Amino acid sequence: MLSQTEIERIDAEAVNAAGRRQPLYAPRKKIFPKRASGQFRRFKWLIMAITLGIYYLTPWLRWDRGPYAPDQAVLVDLANRRFYFFFIEIWPQEFFYVAGLLVMAGIGLFLITSTVGRAWCGYTCPQTVWVDLFLVVERAVEGDRNARIKLDGASWSMGKLAKRFSKHLIWVVIAAATGGAWVFYFADAPTLLVDIFTGRAAPVAYMTIAVLTATTYLFGGLMREQVCIYMCPWPRIQAAMLDENSLTVTYNDWRGEPRSRHAKKMAAAGESVGDCVDCNACVAVCPMGIDIRDGQQLECITCALCIDACDSVMDKTGRERGLISYATLSDYNANMALATAGGTDVIRPARVRDAGGALSGRIAQFHWRKIFRPRTLVYFCAWSLAGLVMLYALLTRDRLEVNVLHDRNPQFVLLSDGAVRNGYTVKLLNMIPEPRVIFLSLEGLPGATMQGVGIDQPEGRSLAVPVDPDRLREVRIFVRLPMERVTGVNERFSFVVEDKASFERDVYQATFNTPEGAR
Repeated sequence: MLSQTEIERIDAEAVNAAGRRQPLYAPRKKIFPKRASGQFRRFKWLIMAITLGIYYLTPWLRWDRGPYAPDQAVLVDLANRRFYFFFIEIWPQEFFYVAGLLVMAGIGLFLITSTVGRAWCGYTCPQTVWVDLFLVVERAVEGDRNARIKLDGASWSMGKLAKRFSKHLIWVVIAAATGGAWVFYFADAPTLLVDIFTGRAAPVAYMTIAVLTATTYLFGGLMREQVCIYMCPWPRIQAAMLDENSLTVTYNDWRGEPRSRHAKKMAAAGESVGDCVDCNACVAVCPMGIDIRDGQQLECITCALCIDACDSVMDKTGRERGLISYATLSDYNANMALATAGGTDVIRPARVRDAGGALSGRIAQFHWRKIFRPRTLVYFCAWSLAGLVMLYALLTRDRLEVNVLHDRNPQFVLLSDGAVRNGYTVKLLNMIPEPRVIFLSLEGLPGATMQGVGIDQPEGRSLAVPVDPDRLREVRIFVRLPMERVTGVNERFSFVVEDKASFERDVYQATFNTPEGAR
């Protein structure tokens, strides 16, 4: 166990300090985050591996849909206006499913923020993930924090030029892979990959890759925290999602203040001293360049790397972990009241410890039951309801549809035998990747028969119409009503379409116009 004076004090100053904001157009101050280690850093590595793996590998997954549909598991087929997601196929008129997913994503973001603060920003936001990836490359090429600071301040030399060139070259390769992976979602990935490298891909593919390469390189490599602070609206919105029971990364000054590197001398002099040794480890690892000891700040993305840094220092000094921790405002206020005698005195850490020097049992601790409160339950119920409604609609949706257009001119034809004929354009939509024979029949309008143009079947009340997989077929239909059945009014009837194999059925209400009804 090391004494507080033996703990290395890192020369780190908050770039985005809470008490002295930089002007909006001030030159950017570079941040050189130190590599952290600990449970939260390991969790971020895991999340980064999962999210990057999903993004880069998903277009290469295969899913057998039969010989009439693409076998790419996730595909946005703009040419045929389809969206494939494993066993789910979405047509343009079903875009409300995508809208429903966006609603669920929004409610889910509210739920997570109200529960654990900006966990989305700290762990799964694409900006955070790619900045982490670019930092891995930067550390591998240029070294950790001190080496990067030294290199940045050094004059240009062949060594510096080689390191900078290597770093930016790898960044560009990663950015190009990012843009390339995106276009693979919109075409068959293996085929498009060959087309891209042989120059046969569509110009829009190269344009998309170029734009995404540039934005990934710019946002992840050069702008970094500036994107979160100035471009993203969420830091300004998320405050409305938090309450006194939301978990946020918190510096517990009720046990850390007054901070000192000379605790033994201060204690011998009878002065109060906290657990913070003012080592600046929390500042050095922060990718946003803030000092969490200044309190909650707009720039904080709650990545919790400062917790890992502080916990390692507490381990070295023999103090309990948690000087910086995930905590709720209600628990913080309760502990601050304990440390300040109800707000009547300055912070005295001795008040939060027992006679043996351990943290007192009166300290408020977070309990998982605090997650289940009205706000989070409302968000969860709304999120679940949206998901259940979408699931029900998905499971009960029809894969067979019919739409009918009545001829406008002429509305009817009077035949030589006195019969009346109406013309219709019947659109049969087969929404599965298999060929089907659709039976089209009349319901109502007694005595009427129909004939299909281009369909070699006798006139009757039913026709068998073959429809290609995943296709819409238009059929010209003439409905004939004998003279003795013609009434003096326009009559309502139905076109019924059925698939005998799957028992799917759809009905369209139509009108049969007569000479008397048109008067």
